[in-house]
Amino acid sequence: MVRVWRRTHLGTEADRATFRTLHRASQAAPALREGLTRDSAERSVKHLRALLGTSALAITDTAGCLAWDGSGAHHRAQMSTLVAATLARGRTRSIDRGDLRCDEAGCPVRTAVVSPLVVDERIVGTLAAFAATPTAGLARATEEVATWVSGQLDFAELESSRARLAEAELRALRAQISPHFIYNSLGAIASFVRTDPDRARELLLEFADFTRYSFRRHGEFTTLAEELRSVERYLLLEQARFGDRLLVTLSVAPEVLPVAIPFLCVQPLVENAVQHGLARSEGPGRITITAYDRGQDCVIEVEDDGAGEEPERVRLALAGDTTPGSVGLGSVGLGNVDARLRATYGDDYGLVVETAPGAGTKVVVRAPKFAAGVSA
Repeated sequence: MVRVWRRTHLGTEADRATFRTLHRASQAAPALREGLTRDSAERSVKHLRALLGTSALAITDTAGCLAWDGSGAHHRAQMSTLVAATLARGRTRSIDRGDLRCDEAGCPVRTAVVSPLVVDERIVGTLAAFAATPTAGLARATEEVATWVSGQLDFAELESSRARLAEAELRALRAQISPHFIYNSLGAIASFVRTDPDRARELLLEFADFTRYSFRRHGEFTTLAEELRSVERYLLLEQARFGDRLLVTLSVAPEVLPVAIPFLCVQPLVENAVQHGLARSEGPGRITITAYDRGQDCVIEVEDDGAGEEPERVRLALAGDTTPGSVGLGSVGLGNVDARLRATYGDDYGLVVETAPGAGTKVVVRAPKFAAGVSA
């Protein structure tokens, strides 16, 4: 005996109404999370009107109408006046027939409820719902939907701020590429022009590739392979300067090379290892760079056998402290990389630094092999 199961309904009417509400909200959200623009307003307005079930709906900025959906589009010309009145009051406003004049017979747009859209305590626009007759329910519903829309726009502002912060942090990091490194590299290249022109030419090409990568203007993320290629160029230029004093060991598992990581999150650590490891000692120094697979994560380790550092100064460096007592380990570079790792992956993925005076320094970076929103 075979029993055929049929889905006859989706729960109660209340369940179905809840589903429809959530579905319409989810359709409007992606556009709104791009910010309040004409394009995002036009893509979301029909879903918001379906959510409220009104004759017409308008989304405005502080100047006038960005998008209209539904009947009575000839009322768009009146929106700038309605917006100005709402901005002046700073709260939801009901518009009756006296303020919403219309000479068109049978027009279903006779009254309106206009609610402000607020982002970071600033009114950035309004949501205007139009109907034939005013009701308390429409006023409350419009106000609630406007609050929800404001929340989506808040997310957009937060994401925009995050992007601006990331770009500012990268600019700060680029500004740290030491002028001394540039001068020393060019000096080392110049020293080979007469004695070994071929090597001078190769080093000059490496220097050009290194600076091109470090100052590129696109992409918040890169692959570990690209970052390590830049690191190798940096180390080749430093070896031209230090000669046999700089010893480098590089051990990288092939399976982690495609992993996407924040741009310039390894090279500053290697630069710190050279500057604050080798450069502060008179003898040779070794830099060891290791990258390997550990379950869901990629682990990158940068280690030097230099002079080491006081743990408290490291703590200050990771906190972004740039006072004289904290700058021994390249505080801005370490703090910048640590902050960007935490902002990208969460607080579980900040830098781990193992160091002590006379014991060298080891910096460990972990990055998920796959993370939402992270791609090179």
